[in-house]
Amino acid sequence: MEGTKPHAALLASPGMGHLIPVLELGKRLITHHGFQVTVFVVATEVSPAQSLLLQQATTPHLPNLVSLPVVNDSILVDPEASVLEQLLSMVRGSLPRLRSAISAMKVPPTVLIVDMFGLEAFKIANEFEMLKYVYITSNAWFLAFTAYLPVLDKLVETKCSDLQEPTRIPGCKPLWVEHVFEPVLDIKNEMYHAYMRMAVEITMADGVLVNTWENLEHPTLAAMRDDKLLGQIVKAPVYPVGPLTRPIEPTDSENGVLDWLGMQPSESVIYVSFGSGGTLSAKQTTELAWGLELSRQNFVWVIRPPMDDDAAAALFTSADGRDGIAEYLPDGFLERTKKVGCVVPMWAPQAQILGHPSVGGFITHCGWNSTLESMVNGVPMIAWPLYAEQKMNAVMLTEELGVAIRPNVFPTKGVVGREEIATMVRRLMEESEGNAIRAKVKELKYSAEKALSKGGSSYTSLSHVVMDCQMMSRSSQQPLDNRTSTNPPSPSLKGMHLTTVVAKVPYKGLLDYPNDKGSNSIYPIRMLERDTHDKRKA
Repeated sequence: MEGTKPHAALLASPGMGHLIPVLELGKRLITHHGFQVTVFVVATEVSPAQSLLLQQATTPHLPNLVSLPVVNDSILVDPEASVLEQLLSMVRGSLPRLRSAISAMKVPPTVLIVDMFGLEAFKIANEFEMLKYVYITSNAWFLAFTAYLPVLDKLVETKCSDLQEPTRIPGCKPLWVEHVFEPVLDIKNEMYHAYMRMAVEITMADGVLVNTWENLEHPTLAAMRDDKLLGQIVKAPVYPVGPLTRPIEPTDSENGVLDWLGMQPSESVIYVSFGSGGTLSAKQTTELAWGLELSRQNFVWVIRPPMDDDAAAALFTSADGRDGIAEYLPDGFLERTKKVGCVVPMWAPQAQILGHPSVGGFITHCGWNSTLESMVNGVPMIAWPLYAEQKMNAVMLTEELGVAIRPNVFPTKGVVGREEIATMVRRLMEESEGNAIRAKVKELKYSAEKALSKGGSSYTSLSHVVMDCQMMSRSSQQPLDNRTSTNPPSPSLKGMHLTTVVAKVPYKGLLDYPNDKGSNSIYPIRMLERDTHDKRKA
């Protein structure tokens, strides 16, 4: 009966922050809605964490995986390119093989779901008459700002950073420019125009999935359904389907971190991690070490070698960083803290750690995956944003939801001192303020569970998407024999259960499209008209 099931093809951009929510969406479509799912993974050098994640995802009843690696990153990306530029280039390099893979299928998938870095794949969906959805793996506020960016573009002459007043997005809370992510601050920057194109193309989807839930961001979601507010810009229906996070996998083998946590009192440990790509400067690493020691709290710290010039330096690395930890920590730190601290190089099982009863706080870079994992486990946070939309997330956590505290000045603006770090840790772990924050985040935990349960808002929202796909599936279960294909089918894709195919596209020429601001851009900006979708309420 496989041929009668709706078939979803999901395209995941490089990086754990994109891969995790895409895999979890695929699992949910299979286990709760009876889909056949193929996940195409645009891979770079595989980190130990990503390798483990992919191994876990190839067990029975989980999505089929097809890897689309870039064989030689240097062919595609200038070594000095920004993270955004690298992501777009690598995804673009995978598209010819993605098309070949879909062309090789007897019956095409019903729907193509991409994250916002895979929007160029929509042309493949159009060719094979597939529904096309974009999956925003961040939150609704991020989506609202992104969709509003073309409007803001008309109001700014040179730099968004010149704005003296907060941006007032219809129906949403104001957004100060210092909380906005870097690529959109300078209109003359090539990446600004790349991001602008993505903002426009999101609205061309048949629908937009968001990894959030109704009760978490109701005002923003309501604004996107209202044609008098953001609905006039976000014309596609918006479906909050989250929080989709990694489950806590049972482990049969010994794990040093989990074993250590098992010996600590309930909610006594603060967990410190900056995601799969975040790095600190050498000076900030030193101050953080002293701050943890001065706080006199139990801690687990996932540490990687410091990098002074790029907060996202570890995003595409496969290094394990296990050698020389003591070299970039204060003299004697490991010895002095060995009874209260557990220092782990590069990677730790975060879902299991945040779900452990001994953990009572989380110093986080505010990546949306980590944020959701903290909320669904009822763990309060210290917000420490580093890059991308993380400052926006930090503002939401501290000022709107009240489930986190943060430094007086964001870490992106300067070094946070040891005394302030120690004070924040004690506030969260020992004082009444921390208890109040903990109570709020536990309320969100129960709200998230309700949203995902059968009949909950996110379950119902995804069910609307499923119904559209089922209707399309019934009307399009026909072979591709009559379709014209310029690429031969790939025999290695038969069965498709973690197959490797190769993509090569030269980097030269990616920046040759003129834009309307007088510079060059990866994408030409072109405002496109489309029919207005009916809005659905979750």
